[in-house]
Amino acid sequence: MDIAMLTISGGELPRRAQELVLDWAELHQQELLEDWRMCMEKQQPKPIAPLK
Repeated sequence: MDIAMLTISGGELPRRAQELVLDWAELHQQELLEDWRMCMEKQQPKPIAPLK
């Protein structure tokens, strides 16, 4: 998944699952980008709330 562009860049998901993943990612985009940065620096990422 491309977090910056909010697109799925590889693999497949059922349409409904893909919509849910993209909705969740849009709501938490900044948190995801920060967690990705932390992972790249070999730090523990912070938890992100699930989609409700």
